[in-house]
Amino acid sequence: MTQKKNFDTKFMVELALMIAIIIIMSLTPLGYIRTPGLSITLLTVPVAVGAVLLGPTGGAICGLAFGLTSFYMALTGESAFSSMLLSISPIGTVVTCILPRVLEGWLSGLLFKAMYKGGVSRKFSYFAASLACPLLNTLLFMSSLCIFFYNTEYIQGMVSTMGVSNPFLFVIAFVGMQGLIEAVLCFVVASVVSRALFAALKR
Repeated sequence: MTQKKNFDTKFMVELALMIAIIIIMSLTPLGYIRTPGLSITLLTVPVAVGAVLLGPTGGAICGLAFGLTSFYMALTGESAFSSMLLSISPIGTVVTCILPRVLEGWLSGLLFKAMYKGGVSRKFSYFAASLACPLLNTLLFMSSLCIFFYNTEYIQGMVSTMGVSNPFLFVIAFVGMQGLIEAVLCFVVASVVSRALFAALKR
């Protein structure tokens, strides 16, 4: 009983630390790098680290914290793009900002857990989860964006400007270099940090 209580306390402390990092990053240029369209976000890094260290549940909660910071930017107008989406569909914006981030953390945690316990090398497990997190963020966010907003006048105006003809091409054109930058940064930083913390905490 004492061992379980100690484990629960340790989990909560580490989870609180990861959430604090996400919030602090979101309030600085480290969290969201402003661009004319979507912001480049580095918040996938602490989400990936949380998923590796704390498992699917911890990853999902870290993803929730990430999603809430994204929705906060829509509410406050810090993200012009998200604020426009909010004015079009509040419910669609809530789902698009939050659900993909919860799922990315949860799925990244599941992936690491399955690979790590399935006999895959530790190094490859860290790399896979750290790469999966930003890729899932982009895939799930853009999927939700297309489901709720693709047929709106706002997004159709972008589609026309980009000269694309379907949602798939819109995603490729809209994400472009940003998605690659996010994936590379998260892959490098999260894999290194998660390996170091995993060893330091003697998982």
